[in-house]
This record gives sequence, C-alpha cells and structure tokens, in this order.
Amino acid sequence: MDADFVWTAVAFILTLLTLSYLLGDNPLFRLAAYLFVGASAGYVAVILLFEVIVPRLVFPLIFGNPTEKLLAVVPAVLSALLLLKLFPRLTSLGNPSMAFLVGSGAAVIVGGAVSGTLFGQIRGAIQPFALSQSSSGLQAGGQLISGLILAIGTVSTLIYFQFSARRKANQQTSRSTPVQMAAFVGQIFIAITLGALYAGVLAAALTALIERFDFLRTTIQTFLP
Repeated sequence: MDADFVWTAVAFILTLLTLSYLLGDNPLFRLAAYLFVGASAGYVAVILLFEVIVPRLVFPLIFGNPTEKLLAVVPAVLSALLLLKLFPRLTSLGNPSMAFLVGSGAAVIVGGAVSGTLFGQIRGAIQPFALSQSSSGLQAGGQLISGLILAIGTVSTLIYFQFSARRKANQQTSRSTPVQMAAFVGQIFIAITLGALYAGVLAAALTALIERFDFLRTTIQTFLP
C-alpha cells in the first residue's frame, strides 16, 4: 500500500466527515473540525518555533555578538513576562508584554491602513484624471467617467460614515439635505460593494464544493474495480 493511496483515503474520509454537516451538527463533523484545528495549531507552532523563535531569539542569545545578545534580551524578557499570564497570582507581571503587543499591533494596523489603504485610495481616485497625451478622445472620456464614478463613490461613502449633525431648536439633531443625499449615494456604493464581495465569497465556496464532489467521484471510481 503506497503513501498516495493512504493519503487519498484520508482525504476522502475527511471530506465525507466535513460534508456530514449537511445533516446537522454531529460527532463526525466535530471530529473533522478538531483535526483541522489541531493540525493548524501544530503547523503554526512549528513555523513559529523554527522560523521565528530559534533563528531570531535562541541563536542570537547563544551565538550572537554582544550587540545581538543585548538586543535579543529584550524580547526574551518580554516573552518570559508574557508566560506569567498563565498564573493568576503573577498575571500582573505580564501586563507590560501585553501592552507592548497591543501598542505595536495597533501601530502596524494604523500604519498599514493609512499608507496602504488611505493613500492607495487617494492615488487610485486621482490616477484616472491624469490623462496622457497619447490617449484618444474616446479613451480619455471613458477614463474620466470611471474616475468620476470612483471619486463620487469614495467621497459619498466617507460622508455616509460622518455622524456629526446640526442641532435644531427642538433639540433634535439631523443632517443637512446635501449630506443626507450624499450619504444615500454612499449607501448605494456600500451595498454594491458588499454584494460583489458576497458574490465572490459564494463563488469561491461553490468552486471548492464542486472540487470536493469531483474528488469524491474520482476517488470512488478509483477504488471500485
């Protein structure tokens, strides 16, 4: 019995266990879910150990020069303090490590959102209006129309998430009519975007489902004499 046959049989059984969820939540499906979570956790742990901890922490502490050892002491101390979160009486000692993780994570997320998303959106909204001299009249017109639609969608979507409003004499707050109209247009763009994203996710899921059913059919034909 070769290895390919064994792994094909394992994949066939796990696919059936996963598809058993169509009949409702059951122990077979939970077994497949537990195997998936366990295998994923083990894979991530191995990657962290051999790609991060050993080369970036253990090796510098043992074989590095004095500067590398000094720099490696900081993450080593923070990691040791973070492990103290496992003990209720010593959990407060791990707060500096948690604060560093949260702060650095927030900085990375905000920096990525600003440089990768906000600036990228601004450049994407401006780029269609930068017409080249070699563009024909019809091509330039289509580029301007697409750029105008993109700019309207960007601005109106941002206005939709603007929640400040003017307070009237009856103590009720309401947006002005132009802001309400722009917010309505932004709501349309948001609905179209969410619909397109949902369609993409659904298409990917259906593609994976079709591939699994085709795998089951092929495997059954292979096993049958």
